[in-house]
Amino acid sequence: MKTIIATLALGLSLLVSAGAGAQNSGTIKPAQPAAAPAATAAAAAPATAAAAASAVVVPSPVPGVESIDILKQDQAQRSKDQPGNLAPTWRIVKEGTPNYSSLPALESSVLIQPKAQFPGQARATTAGEAWRQYRNGPLTVYGGWLIVLVLVAIAAVYFSLGQIKQKAPDTGRLIERFTSVERTAHWTLAISFMTLAASGLVMLFGKYVLLPVFGHTLFGWLAYACKNIHNFVGPVFSLAVIVAFIIFVKDNLPGKGDIKWVLRAGGMFGKHEVPSGRFNAGEKLWFWGGVVVLGVVLTASGFFLDMLVPAVEYTRGNMQVANVIHLAAAVLMFAVSMGHVYMGTLGMQGAYKAMRTGYVDDAWAKEHHELWYEDVANGRVPRVRTEEGAAAVAGSPAKAS
Repeated sequence: MKTIIATLALGLSLLVSAGAGAQNSGTIKPAQPAAAPAATAAAAAPATAAAAASAVVVPSPVPGVESIDILKQDQAQRSKDQPGNLAPTWRIVKEGTPNYSSLPALESSVLIQPKAQFPGQARATTAGEAWRQYRNGPLTVYGGWLIVLVLVAIAAVYFSLGQIKQKAPDTGRLIERFTSVERTAHWTLAISFMTLAASGLVMLFGKYVLLPVFGHTLFGWLAYACKNIHNFVGPVFSLAVIVAFIIFVKDNLPGKGDIKWVLRAGGMFGKHEVPSGRFNAGEKLWFWGGVVVLGVVLTASGFFLDMLVPAVEYTRGNMQVANVIHLAAAVLMFAVSMGHVYMGTLGMQGAYKAMRTGYVDDAWAKEHHELWYEDVANGRVPRVRTEEGAAAVAGSPAKAS
Protein backbone atom coordinates (compact mmCIF):
# COMPACT_ATOMS: atom_id res chain seq x y z
CA MET A 1 0.00 0.00 0.00
CA LYS A 2 2.83 2.40 0.87
CA THR A 3 4.41 1.62 -2.48
CA ILE A 4 1.15 2.43 -4.33
CA ILE A 5 0.73 5.72 -2.45
CA ALA A 6 4.33 6.70 -3.13
CA THR A 7 3.88 5.87 -6.83
CA LEU A 8 0.68 7.96 -7.11
CA ALA A 9 2.34 10.84 -5.30
CA LEU A 10 5.35 10.69 -7.61
CA GLY A 11 3.09 10.58 -10.68
CA LEU A 12 1.06 13.63 -9.61
CA SER A 13 4.18 15.59 -8.79
CA LEU A 14 5.66 14.67 -12.18
CA LEU A 15 2.42 15.82 -13.84
CA VAL A 16 2.69 19.24 -12.19
CA SER A 17 6.42 19.40 -12.92
CA ALA A 18 5.70 18.70 -16.59
CA GLY A 19 3.25 21.61 -16.62
CA ALA A 20 5.91 23.82 -15.05
CA GLY A 21 8.45 22.74 -17.66
CA ALA A 22 6.02 23.57 -20.49
CA GLN A 23 5.32 27.03 -19.06
CA ASN A 24 8.83 28.02 -17.98
CA SER A 25 10.99 26.19 -20.55
CA GLY A 26 12.74 24.12 -17.89
CA THR A 27 14.26 27.04 -16.04
CA ILE A 28 12.94 26.10 -12.58
CA LYS A 29 15.41 24.25 -10.36
CA PRO A 30 14.48 22.15 -7.35
CA ALA A 31 14.97 23.83 -3.99
CA GLN A 32 18.08 22.94 -1.94
CA PRO A 33 17.65 20.99 1.30
CA ALA A 34 16.86 23.21 4.26
CA ALA A 35 19.54 21.68 6.49
CA ALA A 36 22.94 20.92 5.00
CA PRO A 37 26.48 20.74 6.30
CA ALA A 38 28.31 24.07 6.25
CA ALA A 39 30.87 22.90 3.75
CA THR A 40 28.24 21.61 1.33
CA ALA A 41 26.18 24.82 1.68
CA ALA A 42 29.23 26.97 0.99
CA ALA A 43 30.10 24.95 -2.09
CA ALA A 44 26.55 25.07 -3.42
CA ALA A 45 26.02 28.78 -2.73
CA PRO A 46 27.34 30.05 -6.12
CA ALA A 47 25.22 27.51 -8.03
CA THR A 48 22.13 28.32 -5.98
CA ALA A 49 22.57 32.05 -6.52
CA ALA A 50 22.98 31.53 -10.27
CA ALA A 51 19.90 29.34 -10.43
CA ALA A 52 17.83 31.89 -8.48
CA ALA A 53 18.99 34.66 -10.78
CA SER A 54 18.06 32.74 -13.93
CA ALA A 55 14.75 31.26 -12.67
CA VAL A 56 11.49 32.64 -14.07
CA VAL A 57 8.96 33.13 -11.28
CA VAL A 58 5.31 33.13 -12.41
CA PRO A 59 3.10 35.23 -10.11
CA SER A 60 0.11 33.49 -8.58
CA PRO A 61 -3.24 34.39 -10.15
CA VAL A 62 -4.73 34.58 -6.66
CA PRO A 63 -3.66 37.53 -4.47
CA GLY A 64 -1.99 36.50 -1.22
CA VAL A 65 -0.95 33.06 -2.47
CA GLU A 66 2.64 32.03 -3.16
CA SER A 67 3.90 32.07 -6.73
CA ILE A 68 3.27 28.94 -8.76
CA ASP A 69 6.98 28.25 -9.22
CA ILE A 70 7.71 28.40 -5.51
CA LEU A 71 4.89 25.96 -4.84
CA LYS A 72 6.24 23.58 -7.48
CA GLN A 73 9.74 23.79 -6.06
CA ASP A 74 8.29 23.14 -2.61
CA GLN A 75 6.48 20.05 -3.94
CA ALA A 76 9.66 18.73 -5.54
CA GLN A 77 11.44 19.03 -2.21
CA ARG A 78 8.57 17.49 -0.23
CA SER A 79 8.45 14.52 -2.58
CA LYS A 80 11.96 13.71 -1.36
CA ASP A 81 11.52 14.51 2.32
CA GLN A 82 7.86 13.50 2.82
CA PRO A 83 6.66 11.03 0.14
CA GLY A 84 2.88 11.31 -0.28
CA ASN A 85 2.65 14.91 0.96
CA LEU A 86 0.96 16.71 -1.97
CA ALA A 87 -0.12 19.88 -0.17
CA PRO A 88 1.76 22.27 -2.53
CA THR A 89 0.44 20.41 -5.58
CA TRP A 90 -3.15 20.68 -4.40
CA ARG A 91 -2.65 24.38 -3.71
CA ILE A 92 -1.61 24.71 -7.37
CA VAL A 93 -4.64 22.69 -8.50
CA LYS A 94 -7.04 24.79 -6.39
CA GLU A 95 -5.73 27.98 -7.98
CA GLY A 96 -6.96 26.78 -11.38
CA THR A 97 -3.48 26.75 -12.90
CA PRO A 98 -3.32 24.96 -16.28
CA ASN A 99 -1.00 21.94 -16.19
CA TYR A 100 -0.14 19.21 -18.62
CA SER A 101 -2.98 17.14 -20.09
CA SER A 102 -2.93 14.75 -23.03
CA LEU A 103 -6.66 15.30 -23.64
CA PRO A 104 -7.57 17.80 -26.39
CA ALA A 105 -10.80 18.88 -24.68
CA LEU A 106 -11.34 22.50 -23.66
CA GLU A 107 -10.08 23.23 -20.11
CA SER A 108 -8.88 19.63 -19.71
CA SER A 109 -5.63 20.99 -18.25
CA VAL A 110 -7.51 22.72 -15.41
CA LEU A 111 -8.69 20.30 -12.74
CA ILE A 112 -10.40 22.85 -10.47
CA GLN A 113 -11.65 26.29 -11.49
CA PRO A 114 -10.00 29.42 -10.04
CA LYS A 115 -11.62 31.29 -7.20
CA ALA A 116 -14.69 33.44 -7.90
CA GLN A 117 -17.43 35.23 -6.00
CA PHE A 118 -21.06 35.73 -7.01
CA PRO A 119 -23.11 38.74 -5.81
CA GLY A 120 -24.09 38.48 -2.17
CA GLN A 121 -21.53 35.83 -1.26
CA ALA A 122 -19.38 36.55 1.79
CA ARG A 123 -16.10 35.25 0.42
CA ALA A 124 -14.50 33.94 -2.73
CA THR A 125 -14.26 30.21 -3.31
CA THR A 126 -13.68 28.00 -6.33
CA ALA A 127 -15.89 29.10 -9.21
CA GLY A 128 -17.75 25.80 -9.30
CA GLU A 129 -18.52 25.96 -5.60
CA ALA A 130 -19.46 29.65 -5.83
CA TRP A 131 -21.94 28.82 -8.60
CA ARG A 132 -23.37 25.88 -6.64
CA GLN A 133 -23.88 28.00 -3.53
CA TYR A 134 -25.47 30.79 -5.58
CA ARG A 135 -27.82 28.42 -7.41
CA ASN A 136 -28.85 26.51 -4.30
CA GLY A 137 -28.87 29.67 -2.17
CA PRO A 138 -30.24 33.03 -3.34
CA LEU A 139 -31.66 31.86 -6.68
CA THR A 140 -33.52 28.90 -5.22
CA VAL A 141 -34.66 30.67 -2.05
CA TYR A 142 -35.77 33.94 -3.62
CA GLY A 143 -37.22 32.17 -6.66
CA GLY A 144 -39.23 29.83 -4.46
CA TRP A 145 -40.58 32.65 -2.33
CA LEU A 146 -41.51 34.65 -5.44
CA ILE A 147 -43.63 31.77 -6.72
CA VAL A 148 -45.26 31.33 -3.31
CA LEU A 149 -46.06 35.06 -3.03
CA VAL A 150 -47.64 35.12 -6.50
CA LEU A 151 -49.80 32.11 -5.61
CA VAL A 152 -50.87 33.80 -2.37
CA ALA A 153 -51.70 37.04 -4.23
CA ILE A 154 -53.78 35.16 -6.81
CA ALA A 155 -55.64 33.30 -4.06
CA ALA A 156 -56.28 36.58 -2.22
CA VAL A 157 -57.70 38.21 -5.36
CA TYR A 158 -59.90 35.21 -6.15
CA PHE A 159 -61.35 34.80 -2.65
CA SER A 160 -61.82 38.54 -2.09
CA LEU A 161 -63.12 39.62 -5.52
CA GLY A 162 -64.19 36.35 -7.09
CA GLN A 163 -64.47 35.66 -10.77
CA ILE A 164 -65.16 38.54 -13.14
CA LYS A 165 -68.66 37.71 -14.34
CA GLN A 166 -70.31 38.73 -17.57
CA LYS A 167 -72.98 41.25 -16.60
CA ALA A 168 -75.17 41.25 -19.71
CA PRO A 169 -76.77 38.07 -21.05
CA ASP A 170 -75.55 36.53 -24.28
CA THR A 171 -77.02 37.98 -27.44
CA GLY A 172 -76.61 34.85 -29.54
CA ARG A 173 -74.39 36.67 -32.04
CA LEU A 174 -70.86 35.30 -32.23
CA ILE A 175 -67.52 36.85 -33.17
CA GLU A 176 -64.56 34.78 -34.32
CA ARG A 177 -61.94 35.94 -31.81
CA PHE A 178 -59.25 33.35 -32.57
CA THR A 179 -58.77 31.29 -35.71
CA SER A 180 -57.72 27.65 -35.54
CA VAL A 181 -54.16 28.65 -36.50
CA GLU A 182 -53.99 31.20 -33.69
CA ARG A 183 -55.36 28.71 -31.18
CA THR A 184 -52.88 26.06 -32.29
CA ALA A 185 -49.99 28.50 -31.91
CA HIS A 186 -51.22 29.58 -28.46
CA TRP A 187 -51.75 26.07 -27.12
CA THR A 188 -48.43 24.83 -28.50
CA LEU A 189 -46.69 27.68 -26.71
CA ALA A 190 -48.69 27.16 -23.52
CA ILE A 191 -48.30 23.37 -23.33
CA SER A 192 -44.60 23.41 -24.17
CA PHE A 193 -43.95 26.15 -21.60
CA MET A 194 -45.89 24.40 -18.83
CA THR A 195 -44.03 21.16 -19.61
CA LEU A 196 -40.73 23.00 -19.30
CA ALA A 197 -41.94 24.71 -16.13
CA ALA A 198 -42.99 21.44 -14.49
CA SER A 199 -39.75 19.64 -15.35
CA GLY A 200 -37.70 22.70 -14.34
CA LEU A 201 -39.45 22.96 -10.98
CA VAL A 202 -38.64 19.31 -10.28
CA MET A 203 -34.97 19.87 -11.09
CA LEU A 204 -34.73 23.08 -9.06
CA PHE A 205 -36.87 22.36 -6.00
CA GLY A 206 -37.29 18.58 -6.19
CA LYS A 207 -34.45 17.68 -3.84
CA TYR A 208 -36.06 19.80 -1.14
CA VAL A 209 -39.70 18.76 -1.68
CA LEU A 210 -39.81 15.42 -3.52
CA LEU A 211 -36.57 13.71 -2.51
CA PRO A 212 -37.58 13.21 1.16
CA VAL A 213 -40.88 11.66 -0.02
CA PHE A 214 -39.77 9.59 -3.02
CA GLY A 215 -36.32 8.55 -1.89
CA HIS A 216 -33.08 8.76 -3.86
CA THR A 217 -33.77 6.02 -6.42
CA LEU A 218 -37.22 7.14 -7.57
CA PHE A 219 -36.32 10.82 -7.46
CA GLY A 220 -33.13 10.10 -9.43
CA TRP A 221 -35.13 8.51 -12.23
CA LEU A 222 -37.68 11.34 -12.12
CA ALA A 223 -34.99 14.03 -12.33
CA TYR A 224 -33.28 12.15 -15.17
CA ALA A 225 -36.57 11.94 -17.10
CA CYS A 226 -37.31 15.62 -16.47
CA LYS A 227 -33.88 16.64 -17.75
CA ASN A 228 -34.39 14.77 -21.03
CA ILE A 229 -37.95 16.04 -21.44
CA HIS A 230 -36.68 19.56 -20.80
CA ASN A 231 -34.01 19.27 -23.48
CA PHE A 232 -36.36 17.93 -26.17
CA VAL A 233 -39.33 20.22 -25.46
CA GLY A 234 -37.13 23.33 -25.32
CA PRO A 235 -36.76 23.68 -29.13
CA VAL A 236 -40.55 23.27 -29.53
CA PHE A 237 -41.09 26.18 -27.13
CA SER A 238 -38.51 28.27 -28.99
CA LEU A 239 -40.25 27.71 -32.31
CA ALA A 240 -43.65 28.44 -30.73
CA VAL A 241 -42.35 31.79 -29.43
CA ILE A 242 -41.34 32.80 -32.96
CA VAL A 243 -44.68 31.72 -34.48
CA ALA A 244 -46.70 33.42 -31.73
CA PHE A 245 -44.75 36.64 -32.23
CA ILE A 246 -45.46 36.65 -35.97
CA ILE A 247 -49.16 35.93 -35.50
CA PHE A 248 -50.02 38.20 -32.56
CA VAL A 249 -47.59 41.14 -32.78
CA LYS A 250 -49.89 43.33 -34.90
CA ASP A 251 -52.59 43.34 -32.20
CA ASN A 252 -50.15 43.83 -29.31
CA LEU A 253 -48.71 47.17 -30.40
CA PRO A 254 -49.32 50.07 -27.98
CA GLY A 255 -52.72 51.60 -28.55
CA LYS A 256 -55.43 53.90 -27.29
CA GLY A 257 -56.29 53.54 -23.62
CA ASP A 258 -53.36 51.30 -22.66
CA ILE A 259 -51.90 53.72 -20.09
CA LYS A 260 -55.32 54.32 -18.53
CA TRP A 261 -55.86 50.56 -18.35
CA VAL A 262 -52.57 50.07 -16.48
CA LEU A 263 -53.24 52.92 -14.04
CA ARG A 264 -56.65 51.49 -13.16
CA ALA A 265 -55.54 47.83 -13.29
CA GLY A 266 -58.10 47.31 -16.03
CA GLY A 267 -60.89 48.46 -13.74
CA MET A 268 -60.47 45.46 -11.44
CA PHE A 269 -61.45 47.50 -8.42
CA GLY A 270 -64.20 49.50 -10.16
CA LYS A 271 -67.60 48.81 -11.61
CA HIS A 272 -66.55 49.00 -15.25
CA GLU A 273 -63.56 47.78 -17.20
CA VAL A 274 -61.37 50.25 -19.05
CA PRO A 275 -62.14 50.02 -22.80
CA SER A 276 -59.44 48.17 -24.73
CA GLY A 277 -58.72 46.77 -28.16
CA ARG A 278 -58.47 43.12 -29.12
CA PHE A 279 -55.86 42.71 -26.37
CA ASN A 280 -55.78 44.89 -23.28
CA ALA A 281 -52.66 46.45 -21.77
CA GLY A 282 -52.20 43.57 -19.34
CA GLU A 283 -52.14 41.05 -22.17
CA LYS A 284 -49.74 43.29 -24.11
CA LEU A 285 -47.38 43.50 -21.14
CA TRP A 286 -47.40 39.72 -20.88
CA PHE A 287 -46.78 39.40 -24.62
CA TRP A 288 -43.81 41.77 -24.76
CA GLY A 289 -42.31 41.16 -21.33
CA GLY A 290 -43.07 37.48 -20.88
CA VAL A 291 -43.37 35.83 -24.29
CA VAL A 292 -40.94 38.01 -26.25
CA VAL A 293 -38.23 39.23 -23.83
CA LEU A 294 -38.14 36.37 -21.33
CA GLY A 295 -38.93 33.83 -24.06
CA VAL A 296 -35.92 34.98 -26.08
CA VAL A 297 -33.67 34.97 -22.99
CA LEU A 298 -34.78 31.44 -22.12
CA THR A 299 -34.30 30.28 -25.69
CA ALA A 300 -30.81 31.78 -26.05
CA SER A 301 -29.55 30.55 -22.66
CA GLY A 302 -31.20 27.15 -23.14
CA PHE A 303 -29.59 26.64 -26.55
CA PHE A 304 -26.26 27.64 -25.00
CA LEU A 305 -26.66 25.10 -22.20
CA ASP A 306 -27.50 22.44 -24.82
CA MET A 307 -24.34 23.48 -26.72
CA LEU A 308 -26.33 24.36 -29.84
CA VAL A 309 -24.91 27.87 -30.34
CA PRO A 310 -22.08 27.88 -32.89
CA ALA A 311 -18.75 29.70 -32.61
CA VAL A 312 -18.71 30.07 -28.81
CA GLU A 313 -16.50 28.60 -26.09
CA TYR A 314 -18.35 26.23 -23.80
CA THR A 315 -16.16 26.79 -20.78
CA ARG A 316 -17.32 25.88 -17.32
CA GLY A 317 -17.52 29.55 -16.38
CA ASN A 318 -19.66 30.43 -19.41
CA MET A 319 -21.98 27.49 -18.75
CA GLN A 320 -22.42 28.55 -15.13
CA VAL A 321 -23.32 32.12 -16.10
CA ALA A 322 -25.78 30.82 -18.73
CA ASN A 323 -27.35 28.56 -16.11
CA VAL A 324 -27.86 31.47 -13.71
CA ILE A 325 -29.47 33.59 -16.45
CA HIS A 326 -31.68 30.71 -17.59
CA LEU A 327 -32.82 29.92 -14.07
CA ALA A 328 -33.62 33.54 -13.14
CA ALA A 329 -35.55 34.15 -16.39
CA ALA A 330 -37.45 30.87 -16.04
CA VAL A 331 -38.60 31.56 -12.47
CA LEU A 332 -39.63 35.11 -13.38
CA MET A 333 -41.54 34.00 -16.49
CA PHE A 334 -43.30 31.23 -14.58
CA ALA A 335 -44.31 33.62 -11.80
CA VAL A 336 -45.75 36.14 -14.28
CA SER A 337 -47.43 33.43 -16.35
CA MET A 338 -49.49 32.34 -13.34
CA GLY A 339 -51.31 35.67 -13.46
CA HIS A 340 -52.00 35.21 -17.17
CA VAL A 341 -53.22 31.63 -16.62
CA TYR A 342 -55.45 32.76 -13.76
CA MET A 343 -57.15 35.49 -15.81
CA GLY A 344 -57.60 33.07 -18.72
CA THR A 345 -59.30 30.41 -16.57
CA LEU A 346 -60.76 31.16 -13.13
CA GLY A 347 -60.31 34.90 -13.19
CA MET A 348 -62.70 35.83 -16.00
CA GLN A 349 -65.86 34.12 -17.15
CA GLY A 350 -65.72 33.17 -20.83
CA ALA A 351 -61.97 33.79 -21.29
CA TYR A 352 -61.04 30.09 -21.42
CA LYS A 353 -63.97 29.30 -23.74
CA ALA A 354 -62.76 32.00 -26.15
CA MET A 355 -59.35 30.33 -26.53
CA ARG A 356 -60.79 26.81 -26.54
CA THR A 357 -63.50 27.36 -29.18
CA GLY A 358 -62.29 30.57 -30.83
CA TYR A 359 -65.65 32.40 -30.50
CA VAL A 360 -67.14 34.95 -28.11
CA ASP A 361 -70.56 36.48 -27.79
CA ASP A 362 -71.14 40.15 -28.63
CA ALA A 363 -71.99 40.83 -24.97
CA TRP A 364 -68.66 39.42 -23.76
CA ALA A 365 -66.69 41.34 -26.37
CA LYS A 366 -68.42 44.61 -25.53
CA GLU A 367 -67.81 44.24 -21.79
CA HIS A 368 -64.16 43.17 -21.88
CA HIS A 369 -62.78 44.60 -25.15
CA GLU A 370 -65.07 47.48 -25.99
CA LEU A 371 -62.84 49.22 -28.54
CA TRP A 372 -62.34 45.97 -30.42
CA TYR A 373 -66.10 45.29 -30.36
CA GLU A 374 -66.80 48.74 -31.80
CA ASP A 375 -64.43 48.02 -34.67
CA VAL A 376 -66.25 44.74 -35.33
CA ALA A 377 -69.69 46.37 -35.12
CA ASN A 378 -68.66 49.17 -37.50
CA GLY A 379 -67.10 46.74 -39.99
CA ARG A 380 -63.53 47.95 -39.52
CA VAL A 381 -62.60 44.49 -38.24
CA PRO A 382 -64.26 41.41 -39.79
CA ARG A 383 -66.62 39.42 -37.59
CA VAL A 384 -65.35 36.21 -39.18
CA ARG A 385 -61.96 35.57 -40.81
CA THR A 386 -62.17 31.95 -41.92
CA GLU A 387 -64.66 29.67 -43.64
CA GLU A 388 -64.89 27.66 -40.44
CA GLY A 389 -65.75 30.85 -38.55
CA ALA A 390 -68.40 31.82 -41.09
CA ALA A 391 -70.13 28.46 -40.67
CA ALA A 392 -70.01 28.65 -36.88
CA VAL A 393 -71.28 32.23 -36.70
CA ALA A 394 -74.08 31.47 -39.14
CA GLY A 395 -75.20 28.57 -36.97
CA SER A 396 -76.51 28.53 -33.43
CA PRO A 397 -74.31 29.42 -30.44
CA ALA A 398 -74.61 25.82 -29.31
CA LYS A 399 -72.82 24.64 -32.44
CA ALA A 400 -69.95 27.04 -31.76
CA SER A 401 -69.53 25.84 -28.20
